[in-house]
Amino acid sequence: MGKLAEVTDATFDGEVFGQPGPVLVDFGAEWCHPCRKLDPLVEELAAEWGARVKVVHIDADANIASTMRFQVMGLPTLIVFVEGQPVARLQGFQPKKRIADAVEAHLGG
Repeated sequence: MGKLAEVTDATFDGEVFGQPGPVLVDFGAEWCHPCRKLDPLVEELAAEWGARVKVVHIDADANIASTMRFQVMGLPTLIVFVEGQPVARLQGFQPKKRIADAVEAHLGG
């Protein structure tokens, strides 16, 4: 999926928890049309944020444990984690500004 780092059930905790600053996790699937529409927006934001925000993608179909653990019921779902805790969740296709606002609310001054 695009240019975002991929995480799996096996790598999720290491890649998402204990990171400095917010981590945006993009739960999606190859067959999901809204996911494919959302991917370029998420990739643009990742490029704009640079090192301030870690952005990763997880294939919800291939990583059922993480999908169930975070109660992802529809795709795409974006979850913002801060210090290992989910602090914001967006489900379905979202405008770029709404995603940016959800993440940037958790960036330090």
